[in-house]
Amino acid sequence: MVDLKGKVALVTGGSRGIGRAIAIRLAENGCSIAINYMRNKTAAQETVADLEKLKVTARAYRANVGDEEQLHKMFEKFAGDFGRVDILISNAASGVLKPALELTRRHWQWTMDINAATLLHLVQHAVPLMGENGGKVVAISSLGSVRAIPNYTAVGASKAALESLVRHLAVELAPRNINVNILSAGVVDTDALKHFPNRNDLIDHSLERTPAGRLVTPEDVADSTLFLVSDYAKMVHGSTLVVDGGYSIVA
Repeated sequence: MVDLKGKVALVTGGSRGIGRAIAIRLAENGCSIAINYMRNKTAAQETVADLEKLKVTARAYRANVGDEEQLHKMFEKFAGDFGRVDILISNAASGVLKPALELTRRHWQWTMDINAATLLHLVQHAVPLMGENGGKVVAISSLGSVRAIPNYTAVGASKAALESLVRHLAVELAPRNINVNILSAGVVDTDALKHFPNRNDLIDHSLERTPAGRLVTPEDVADSTLFLVSDYAKMVHGSTLVVDGGYSIVA
């Protein structure tokens, strides 16, 4: 067990998939949880109910974290309810899945903003709530940041920008005792993957070349996130932890 009693975490995109699994894992270790969601209120309410069964305080906040005004209002409500944040998980993501030659400037700007710039705005709001004891920031990326994946041009570029931003934030915030890191997951079969036009090919290809012999699960990502937010990772700053069952090391 990692002791997170007395700590507060904010998990964006926390109502389903990877975000939900992370929220549950942190709560299992005693952490109070605030989840953010954008559309599915029912899923958010169900997640809050499951979190409360673990005897922790849980809240859900609806906001498009890519919209600066909505993000600001969300933090006002969050700060009023919790007063502080110890752990920030930047998981919410979106983006346009098209071949490079079909991308418009609007596609590009939207994807870069929601997947990369949002972390900057989240951190700017969260740091004043972390206080003297510092905190932990984990952003969720993907192997598309360093590998070419069909239809993933804009999203892959945004994830690469996200990882670069994390390194810069890590240097700036380390003196405040704030750890900023990336968790880069392999193919995870969540609802988000259903939006990929080549979903079945991605799954089959990943299964074929993953040494571990199976896909990464949301719970795998949650376990590794738990490590990054624990005291065991107190000297890990600006790193990218790859959780892919060995996929990326196969030639």
